[in-house]
Amino acid sequence: MKLLAFCSLFLFSIVICNSQNSYKTFLDLEYAQIDATKLLLDIYLPKDVKNPNLVVWIHGGSWISGDKKQRPMAFVRHGYALASINYRFSSKAKFPAQAYDVKAAIRFLRSKAKQYQYDAENIVVAGSSSGGHLAALVGVTNNLTELEGTVGNYLNESSAVQGIIDFYGPTNFTSIISQSTTQSRKGRLSILSKLFGGLPKNKPELAKLASPVFHVDTTDPPLLIMHGNKDQKVPINQSLELESQYKKNNLDVFFKVIYDGGHGGKVFETKENYQLTFKFLDKIFKK
Repeated sequence: MKLLAFCSLFLFSIVICNSQNSYKTFLDLEYAQIDATKLLLDIYLPKDVKNPNLVVWIHGGSWISGDKKQRPMAFVRHGYALASINYRFSSKAKFPAQAYDVKAAIRFLRSKAKQYQYDAENIVVAGSSSGGHLAALVGVTNNLTELEGTVGNYLNESSAVQGIIDFYGPTNFTSIISQSTTQSRKGRLSILSKLFGGLPKNKPELAKLASPVFHVDTTDPPLLIMHGNKDQKVPINQSLELESQYKKNNLDVFFKVIYDGGHGGKVFETKENYQLTFKFLDKIFKK
């Protein structure tokens, strides 16, 4: 398995709007700086919607590649504001740096809501593959000290989110290796060793801290999951585990199994799946 095994090719992360006149853009905004590393994000606003609701997008790429340019413009075309963020890769900073960065971006976005004219009272965080993992993790760890970090200059703002969209992200690093095929195990261990600075079995506390399933409690926000039942990159059992924890806590969760679906691809790109996603968002934003 190549290092891009957790990278997403799902339409939500690659669609590009052809009409530059349909939305406003604010590119390469610095939401934090760590040493010489500038952490950047892009904001896209639909022009015909006043004070639109905000979706924060986290790209995939095995925590070691990808870019905020892989952004889901379908959300903007449907009338939502979109912030697509970059974060430190595992080649530069080990976990939990990635979670710190995402939460710093959310704090920045809350602080800048009036300036850029979007609604940040309710924020939904979304991502695919490794980005889906970070979305789920950030979403179920609202106010968890161990993952808040001190990145950025807006520490008085809240990093809490009010909804989570997880497209086939890993959720339990203590079980994912045992769920892996012989063929995929070696590559997966390589990816996770880069993320944690060692094998998950040798970093049990860190692996557990990074696993959304261990953080679910009755305060967590609504969750939408989509996962292909033939995904060879991230086993579907990972999403089943997260769904199970949500149900145990009587939380709002909807899990859409994409039958015959692999790790992203056109089978996800249906009108039905778009409508399901937008219905989920509208329910949160109308609260």
